[in-house]
Amino acid sequence: MRRKDREVIKDEEIDKIISNCYCCRLGFQDEGNIYMVPLSFGYEKNNGRRIFYFHSAKEGRKIDLIRKNHYAGFELDTNYKLKEGTKACSYSARFQSVTGSGKVEFIDDPEERKKALRAVMCQNTGKEEWEFSEEMLDVVCTFKLEVEELSCKEHL
Repeated sequence: MRRKDREVIKDEEIDKIISNCYCCRLGFQDEGNIYMVPLSFGYEKNNGRRIFYFHSAKEGRKIDLIRKNHYAGFELDTNYKLKEGTKACSYSARFQSVTGSGKVEFIDDPEERKKALRAVMCQNTGKEEWEFSEEMLDVVCTFKLEVEELSCKEHL
């Protein structure tokens, strides 16, 4: 990271920034191009490993790219606010962001799928207790990104 003075390295601070985010953008390599998609997500830390959970339709470009590549970059951000200046180059912004990459895998186990969907719902609602019928599970695809590289930055 070029601006070491903005780097966030404490795990608790990184987790807090992630908990304040509502959208995770995944970037997939697609035949020399990048396909970027914003998604609702769930998050957990398990034995020091960070895992993002997602849900989706069972078909589409994103699903095809996961099957093909099994790898994606990600970006989350929160607390954006423009800092006005007196001239064009004196403007700035406050923000907190997390970027990285990791391995993406589909989740097939029904209990892990429920866990993933609960994590997504908790991230968006703050509520942890959710039930999912078999019909619900049949119509949705669940997948996870296991973080391999992560960088966190803030400018306040």
